[in-house]
Order: sequence, then C-alpha cells, then structure tokens
Amino acid sequence: MIAPLRIGFVTGATPDKWARSWRDQRREPLELVPVTEPEQLDGVLDGSLDMALVRLPAETDGLHCVRLYDELPVVVASRDHLLAAADAEVTTADLADEQLVRPHASGWQPDAEQLDWPPMTERDAVETVAAGTGVVVLPMSVARLHQRKDVVTRVVTDLAPTTIALVWRIERDDEVTQTFVGVTKGRTARSSR
Repeated sequence: MIAPLRIGFVTGATPDKWARSWRDQRREPLELVPVTEPEQLDGVLDGSLDMALVRLPAETDGLHCVRLYDELPVVVASRDHLLAAADAEVTTADLADEQLVRPHASGWQPDAEQLDWPPMTERDAVETVAAGTGVVVLPMSVARLHQRKDVVTRVVTDLAPTTIALVWRIERDDEVTQTFVGVTKGRTARSSR
C-alpha cells in the first residue's frame, strides 16, 4: 500500500483544485488535513504532514516556501454598521474610530483606544461583529468562509494582502513532492519543467 501524501491547509486556503489535478495525474493517494493558523507549521516540522498550505508571514527557516497567491484584506461589520453604506472599498482611515475585535496579523489597529478583547477565532470574531460590536479585518477567503446574512464585507485597500504559500521540509525534496509543487503551479502530466 502506498502511503498518502499528507497536505495540511490553513483556514481559507482552497486545495481542492490541486487535489483534483493530483488525483487525475498520480496513483499516490492524497490526504488533505485542515490546520489552524497558529499551528500551521507544526505538522510539517514534526513530520506528520508532508507539506502545508500556510498563510504568510510564518517562520519558514529550514523549509522550502513557494508563494502561491495573495488574498485581499476585508473588513467585516454588522449589516447595521455605517460601513454597510460605504463603497465596496474602504481605507484604514475609514476605520480609525472602530473597535477591532481581533488583532490584525500586520499589527495595524485603528486610532481609537481599543478595548481588551478576549482571544477569539475568526468565526467568533464574525459572530461578535454580527451582533453589532466592533469590526474585524480578515483575508477575503476567511471572511467568505464565515459569511453570514447579517454582516457585510468591504475591501481595505491600504492594508497589504496576505499570501498563501506551500511549505515543506528542505530534506523532503523528492519527486513526489516536486510533482505536487508542479501541480500548484499549473503543470499537468503533459507539461515539462
């Protein structure tokens, strides 16, 4: 029996199209394993995962890291919030007086004095803002995953996008690994490197 190629993926990453391509091209089984953002590298580092789709920034010393795509940052607010009347895009200046219910990965925060919010998941943050309390800035893919009828999203144009990357241990640079890297870059069974 052939051991499966185990690929971790962080919330919001979309490995399905690559998994389909893999299954069309290869006989090795592929197993997709959801991982949380705080633990996104753990499985690769301890060897329980062969590779992982992670959200940068992440500490990638000792790992290969291939950037795959960027995600736009969006602010999520209650449908009753003033932002619901805003254009499809806003800036951080538009958010200066807001309460950010979950810290933004870049360290950015509004000018207004912030309350001391308890740690919360993305889902919890969206539920909190749906109740009319504060806003949260998330990658668009995560906001879509937790979309609700009682919230709105607006792209924040002056925050840097986040990046989804594929990582794996440097010593695991075999043909199977390189083939999966090729799949993520759009190579097919008929294309050459």
